[in-house]
Amino acid sequence: MIAEKIIGGERLKPDDDLKFLLAAPLEDLQAGARLIQKKFFGNHIDLCTIINGKSGRCSEDCKYCAQAARHKTGVDEYDFLPTEKILAVALADEAAGVNRFSIVTSGRALDEKNFARAIETYKVLRGKLKIELCASHGILSAEQLQRLRAAGVKRYHHNLETSRRFFPHICTTHTFDDRIRTIKLAQAAGLEVCSGGIIGLGETWQDRIDLAFELAALEIKSIPINVLNPIKGTPLENLKTLAPEEILRTISIFRYINPTANIRMAAGRKFLPDAGASAFTHGVSAAITGNMLTTSNTNIESDLKLLARLGLTNREE
Repeated sequence: MIAEKIIGGERLKPDDDLKFLLAAPLEDLQAGARLIQKKFFGNHIDLCTIINGKSGRCSEDCKYCAQAARHKTGVDEYDFLPTEKILAVALADEAAGVNRFSIVTSGRALDEKNFARAIETYKVLRGKLKIELCASHGILSAEQLQRLRAAGVKRYHHNLETSRRFFPHICTTHTFDDRIRTIKLAQAAGLEVCSGGIIGLGETWQDRIDLAFELAALEIKSIPINVLNPIKGTPLENLKTLAPEEILRTISIFRYINPTANIRMAAGRKFLPDAGASAFTHGVSAAITGNMLTTSNTNIESDLKLLARLGLTNREE
């Protein structure tokens, strides 16, 4: 069984015969994903929350995004939130039981004024919180990433979004290599990296497999899988949402290719039955919870109850 070989130390490679990933019955593929998940993560599910620290007016042209200034989506627009507002949310999320907290901001990168505010906010958070801090602020320099780490940030989030082949169909204002460069700079600064993508953009199965291997090559620790929720006013507003079976097969594929990474269920969990219960027991070992950028129909309390019902926990065992 391939899953048992992976548990034993073998790793899938891009030039392997990977037909089974698409041809195997979903139930069989999920069973293998569950074995791999159990081996490397036991019953633990890592939960994180995010706050939209700066919204709208983004100069980039990512076709899926409500934050792009060129798209008419009616999204809220505001500069970096006051530290006290972010702290209040972070303290509440910590008290509710999450494992980590992240500030995300719109735009290619923060300008120096807003970046300085972010650094000061992270310093305050680090002094008040016990949970880990993450950050997501676009394409940053080596010096900026080093400043984030010094301020108490442990992990930097920077999605590749899709495969190298398909990326130019989704974004033209920066490149796939820009994103790769930022990830490597973050790792060089001593930060863990959270990087994944969005499925349902119009990409092929091969694009998803290629993305999974790209993330494996980068040794990414946390891989969020987002399911596109087509937003009115974006170029992708008329795309159909993916069927649950396609989402679940994608999760299993990412688990087979990235056995020791946290596969994190992110946006789009509402497209799965029962808040993604099947995903949590067949490959997913982490999730974004709480108040997210896109509608999730979940919150911290309901997710903790779901995990308990499934025999899972976000507490270290």
